[in-house]
Amino acid sequence: MFAYCADPKSLEGLQWLSCYLTSGSHMSFYASFLTVLVLLAVTAPVALAFGYAGAMAGRSGAAPLRWLGKGYMAMVRGIPDVVFFLFFVVALDQGLEYVLHFARCSDWAEPVRQGLEFRVCPAAKIPPNNAPQVVHQIYGFALAVLTFAIVFGAFAANVLTGAMKAVPRAQLETAESYGMNNRQINRRILVPQMWIYALPGLSNLWMILIKATPLLFILGVQDIVYWAQQLGSMKTQAYSYPHPDWRLGYFLSLLVFYLCMTKASELVLDRITARLSRGQAIVKQSGASA
Repeated sequence: MFAYCADPKSLEGLQWLSCYLTSGSHMSFYASFLTVLVLLAVTAPVALAFGYAGAMAGRSGAAPLRWLGKGYMAMVRGIPDVVFFLFFVVALDQGLEYVLHFARCSDWAEPVRQGLEFRVCPAAKIPPNNAPQVVHQIYGFALAVLTFAIVFGAFAANVLTGAMKAVPRAQLETAESYGMNNRQINRRILVPQMWIYALPGLSNLWMILIKATPLLFILGVQDIVYWAQQLGSMKTQAYSYPHPDWRLGYFLSLLVFYLCMTKASELVLDRITARLSRGQAIVKQSGASA
């Protein structure tokens, strides 16, 4: 970054620190914070879409669709997140490559399963082996977003189902008596009013999603936890910037980052709650008159 950083071993004091904090590895560490923020920004609406679809499917009058919605909520919510993340990413990746293998390499003679190994033809690899590194990173990030969205979408579906049930039944019956069909009732009455009931549960899911972002590490994405572990561990003289074990300091910075994220989220969610509460009927308790 700086001209005097050409020979790190000759540096001392603030010069050494300035070069250390602006090294290529640290730039990747700083960029990983943006990776977490992008993950949250993309995953939240996608998970909410999964949740809304699951909740509506669970309320459907068609039995197969209702079973699918309820099965989605029950299955994903009943599996530990770590287990699902490890299984789903591997299963989806291998499943896509397996389909492409038979579509593109019909003349391939070797079996795909060879003992404990999974081998497909080069044309079926996703992404291709010769693809740039950024393509592999985008693909891994997309898998992470999809996995997070499916998991948290199941919890969101359960929250939205409860919120839909909390909307006063009398209002739905009144709309039906005015001749509205189910689609009109859902669009004009049910969905607009359910959000105030769903917001507390969705707020908790947002906080849990923030705290779950370190799971990116097990999905192969170089997130802030990965870089904190790599940069903070002890570096010997074989490295450009040798130092003792500084992981405590790095993880302390992550602690501050997540605390700031949750505090900012609380402030935003409070404003959203106040806005959605406008026009809602509030029951006031009055003392007994003498």
